[in-house]
Amino acid sequence: MATETETLLALYRTMVRIRAFEDAAEVASQGGVSAYGMTAGVTAQVRGPLHLSTGQEAVPAGVCAHLHPDDYLTSTHRGHGHTLAKGADPVRMMCELFGKATGYNGGKGGSMHIADFSVGMLGANGVVAAGLPIAVGAAHAQKLQRRQGITACFFGDGAINRGPFLEALNWARVYELPVLFVCEDNRWSATTPSGPMTAGDGASARAASLDIPAVQVNGNDVIAVHRAAAELVPQVRAGNGPHLLHAITYRVKGHVSVDPAAYRDPKELEAALRDDPIVRARAAYLALAGADAAQLQAIGREAAEEVQRALAAADAAPWPEAASAFTDVQTTGAGQWR
Repeated sequence: MATETETLLALYRTMVRIRAFEDAAEVASQGGVSAYGMTAGVTAQVRGPLHLSTGQEAVPAGVCAHLHPDDYLTSTHRGHGHTLAKGADPVRMMCELFGKATGYNGGKGGSMHIADFSVGMLGANGVVAAGLPIAVGAAHAQKLQRRQGITACFFGDGAINRGPFLEALNWARVYELPVLFVCEDNRWSATTPSGPMTAGDGASARAASLDIPAVQVNGNDVIAVHRAAAELVPQVRAGNGPHLLHAITYRVKGHVSVDPAAYRDPKELEAALRDDPIVRARAAYLALAGADAAQLQAIGREAAEEVQRALAAADAAPWPEAASAFTDVQTTGAGQWR
């Protein structure tokens, strides 16, 4: 069994890798979309909307540490962190963001639709709350096939005000499905604060109303998330039905990478940055007996080097062939192109 120091270092490594990837993707996306008063340019390497999870790293790190390779995961439009924490290759991820042929989806999915079935990552999703019914369907298949795996379903606080949230949780509870619902409550629904438009006490209260056990946790404290997941995941895996983890965190970036978030109170952001999950984890590690700051520095260097390799590989990778536009296409008609 890993020691407390080893566990914290492993979690810190995951969070730093996610942060390094997000920071690099953010830079590569500047000028990639016309929005928020900015005009798309020709030099951007990542085109289209890019949704960052900067500041939320403790949630995927703490939860995915308890998942197995054959467990499933569904994500959101803000899913780079989930994908990395589940074990996906950052090179193929960056290639996908760049729209290159060597990306996970052949350059067709981009940031919001990365999937890696080899590690159980069923896909990010550009539609708010759309991952919830997908997760429930995957978990129902796991139960019918008598498989040992579970499904972890990540979604944001904005998703709980859409119909699929209630439908998914109800179905999961009625059929006692092996789902761990994880609400990343980052306080914002696109450009609108979630609190004023959410009745009641949020995700955990709504889960409890459906007789689904729910735990609320500080989503910026990776150890707290890790401990909560350590209790919930075994319950789900043992066949005790769905559970929900409500992680209170904060999205420190705008809705998309080019969004300056001018609608947000600067003091609110300042407070969030002081509570940064990586800063918290670093302080927690250094407070342990025998902690070595050089290890944290080495982890940071390794993450930076890994991301630089991913950027270089994505930049050098080939573009998809034109003919690939006619593959991976569903037709419900005569099956003929005109």
